[in-house]
Amino acid sequence: MTSLFRSAFAEVIAPFLRRPPQLQVAALCYRDGKDGREVLLVTSSRGRWILPKGWPIDGLNASEAAVHEAWEEGGVKKADADPDAIGSYASLKRYDSGAQASCETSVYAARAIKVANDFPEADRRKRRWVSPQVAADMVDDEGLRDILRDF
Repeated sequence: MTSLFRSAFAEVIAPFLRRPPQLQVAALCYRDGKDGREVLLVTSSRGRWILPKGWPIDGLNASEAAVHEAWEEGGVKKADADPDAIGSYASLKRYDSGAQASCETSVYAARAIKVANDFPEADRRKRRWVSPQVAADMVDDEGLRDILRDF
């Protein structure tokens, strides 16, 4: 009887209790540097290198929300974003409380047009412009590494 209950729980009840991944949007900001294309990485609240990213924003489409995050987190004041995602990857959102949430992050390429040194989160984040290959070596998420290597 116990194995029947475990089987029923695993196959019927547990799938109803799992939450689908939450959607985040990220901006893969790029520019022409002296040695070729450069992409923007910023530090997360935990000090990891990431793309500027966040939750969808009411009234903005996904690429516009990604560019908004690029302004707040990386100082990209103006960017020309592709409306279609260039890829997505699975990740874990880690909250200060210790809780975690599964996320699917859609990535939007955005050519940086104007970058400012004074931006909303300048005091909380570092930013670096590096080649896509160097960026791929700096990030932790394997899916993001693949996107950067292909960019």
